[in-house]
Amino acid sequence: MRFPGVILALALLVVSLRADEQFIDAHVNRKLQRLKLPASPRCTDSDFIRRAFLDAIGVLPTMTETSRFLTDPDPQKRARLVDSLLARDEFVDYWTYKWCDLLLVSSRKLNNKSMWSFYGWVREAVLNNQPWDEFARTLLTATGSNLENGAANYFVLHQETLDLAETTTQAFLGMSVMCARCHNHPLEKWTNQDYYAFANLFARVALKNGDVPGETLIFPVPTGDLVNPRTGKPLPPRPLDGKPLPLADPRDRRAALAAWMTSPQNPYFGRAVVNRVWRNFMGRGLVEAEDDLRLTNPPSNPELLDGLVKDFIAGRFDVRRLIRTIMLSQAYQRSSEPVHGNEQDDRFYSRYFVRRLPAEVLLDALSEATGVPTEFGTVKARDFRFDTASISKGTRALQLPDSRVVSYFLDAFGRAPREQTCSCERQEAPSVQQALHLANGDTINQKLRGSPVIEAMVKSNAGDDEVIRRVFLIALCRLPTETERARMTPLLVGTTGPDRRSALEDLFAAVLTCKEFLFNH
Repeated sequence: MRFPGVILALALLVVSLRADEQFIDAHVNRKLQRLKLPASPRCTDSDFIRRAFLDAIGVLPTMTETSRFLTDPDPQKRARLVDSLLARDEFVDYWTYKWCDLLLVSSRKLNNKSMWSFYGWVREAVLNNQPWDEFARTLLTATGSNLENGAANYFVLHQETLDLAETTTQAFLGMSVMCARCHNHPLEKWTNQDYYAFANLFARVALKNGDVPGETLIFPVPTGDLVNPRTGKPLPPRPLDGKPLPLADPRDRRAALAAWMTSPQNPYFGRAVVNRVWRNFMGRGLVEAEDDLRLTNPPSNPELLDGLVKDFIAGRFDVRRLIRTIMLSQAYQRSSEPVHGNEQDDRFYSRYFVRRLPAEVLLDALSEATGVPTEFGTVKARDFRFDTASISKGTRALQLPDSRVVSYFLDAFGRAPREQTCSCERQEAPSVQQALHLANGDTINQKLRGSPVIEAMVKSNAGDDEVIRRVFLIALCRLPTETERARMTPLLVGTTGPDRRSALEDLFAAVLTCKEFLFNH
């Protein structure tokens, strides 16, 4: 007769899990009620599948995946979809690319072997769902050959002590301390002494050439200090808000830095990555810009940010778990259509914020919709040559390890050049250049001319209604409305052979260049 007790325990566990998953909505809804902002309703299944695919893994669902999801009656299908996305190879591609942007993985300062080694290390960490604290700790204390230990390339990229200090705070703490290099920070509490005490933690990292071409060895040394130019003396090395270390201590100072950085008590570390991940899915950081977490730039919902960080730390810095929690929230699943009263909301999440697809995601979406992969050129470099032979045909933009591979489309649509650790590198604003390229550029035109998807439609002798249905499912993950069908049909009526293909190319071009395709909503 123990079953009733077991059932009760399971029921309590389910309630507890549901409560944990809903803490996001409790904070968001409380804020909306306080501001008297109405919330938009739940988004449609068509909107959700397209949104979830693009935000989590950077690809469009196939027509089959969309049709199966739209006809699935299971009320838990959204949760099942999220779980399936987190297990896909494309998830690894997407988040590897994102963290490579953050860590500036490119051939700008790394030779070809080093760049691939660094990329491989990041990818392996994402694939294995390495906890974020372990990821940071492994990177910041890396030693040995940069070809065998990809994380060591962090120190090859940033060989100047001050560069290391500034990049580390920006990447892992979401704040810039650069202003304190010359004087006390005007917008933060950090002083010039704080800056040089923190930077002195990196003063005893040494590099030397290895035994094979392109190899660099990274190792700590027991002596050496960074001098504050204002005083002419070194300061005891100290993490920001941390305890100083003795100047004479010969141990690797980076270990103390990593321990302080990844401590659950660190008020900055968890907030930085939580804010980055939140912005990826919600369109705007709780602190905006996502890497500007200074005291004078408070979050739009402090209680929500604190709750997310607390949950992230309780989940042992599991980024996948954080992503799942966000995607299953009501806030993420709201419609992007405004309702009366929330039209002007751009920071409190009363609706999903419409935004243009990132350059790489958009280019891959065009390739998927047309069935024509992008062929990438050689890297833009004088002193380094990128091994393009190692990139197989069919490689997607989100699978590129190097941001310097030639692509007019990616440059026009604002990919990050990976020159500095700043979210400002990625350009999201529309431009005339983008509009002209979509209308007259080679990218879409060449893909349409060589599209096997269009060729298959011509050969299948599918009727006009069926063709329009397929195009909308492929590109927009929904069925056309009656109005759209009525407007599209005259373009196709009576066409055969070459005329049929030409009409289908025009139909595809119209859909692939519309706002609904170019934006996530």
